[in-house]
Amino acid sequence: MSDESSDISTANTMRERAGESRLKIWLLLAANRLHVTAVLAFAVLIVFVIAVTFLSPPLQQQLQSGDMIETMFSTMIGAIITGVTLVVTIGQLVISQENGPLGEQRERMENSMDFRDYAEELIGSPSPADPSAFLRELINVAEHRAVALQEGLSENDNDQLQEEVDEFTDSFTGNSEVVRDQLDGAKFGTFDVLFAALNFNYSWKIFQVERLMNNYEESLSEEEITLLTDLKTALSLFGPAREHIKTLYFEWALVSLSQMILYAAIPALVVAGIMLTIVNATTFSGSTLGVTNMAWTIGLAFTITLVPFFLFTSYILRVVTVAKRTLAIEPLILRDSQR
Repeated sequence: MSDESSDISTANTMRERAGESRLKIWLLLAANRLHVTAVLAFAVLIVFVIAVTFLSPPLQQQLQSGDMIETMFSTMIGAIITGVTLVVTIGQLVISQENGPLGEQRERMENSMDFRDYAEELIGSPSPADPSAFLRELINVAEHRAVALQEGLSENDNDQLQEEVDEFTDSFTGNSEVVRDQLDGAKFGTFDVLFAALNFNYSWKIFQVERLMNNYEESLSEEEITLLTDLKTALSLFGPAREHIKTLYFEWALVSLSQMILYAAIPALVVAGIMLTIVNATTFSGSTLGVTNMAWTIGLAFTITLVPFFLFTSYILRVVTVAKRTLAIEPLILRDSQR
């Protein structure tokens, strides 16, 4: 087999194709964002308590000699207010994308319906309203055309072409089966739909179709070229469908982020206010697990005031990771792992 066709088959998931660890993919993409926020908060609490307990100068000495609590939490109040204002502004910008005059809304509706009509023609039935079902139908159509291509080229005299098409189809059906299973029951609003769609590497498949058409042009009949063109058309429809769902998810996620940061900001401000007005070096005496109760109190209060920032970090990590992995809608391979 030639060098340029040696990588026709690809892994069925984005993580395997990119060679990333499960932990990294879980942290950046797969995990519930509230779980990631909790992990970040717990890590900061533990690191803070260990640092103030074992590093010099001791926490109790700092509390006795200065206004550490006042300085620390007055600064956090300002940071919380500024951060919440910024995030709410981002949320307002996202919402503003949905607003516009009647003419723009009508054009937007027409473009959406034109795409659905084209998808309906391709699928052969009304396009599903559920995003996961819609993507499953597009994958089904593409897979059926890939199998039809394999059957249509079974009598071709070029053994090398048949071998490459067989390998391509086997990889295609394996990837399709995995993604369909992930889409089954996935609900929009969670990341499951988009995460499954990212596992279907349609751009690589389009490239392979184009390569087969170019490399074996002299060996292909008109009917076989038509089969390749039909498969390319089905794959090309998946790209804008995924991008549209990705855009909707980004808007959904950023609006949800704005809501949760507002919810988290209120207890964060209350805790910071309590620490400023009530707590001092003598408020909590004794120790727990070998750590002074003041260290636990300040660490817990500091962590709570950071929760809005942890929420922001967990959501933006996912958004920018998805954006980086889907920069090109056309068959351009931007990551070394898939070249």
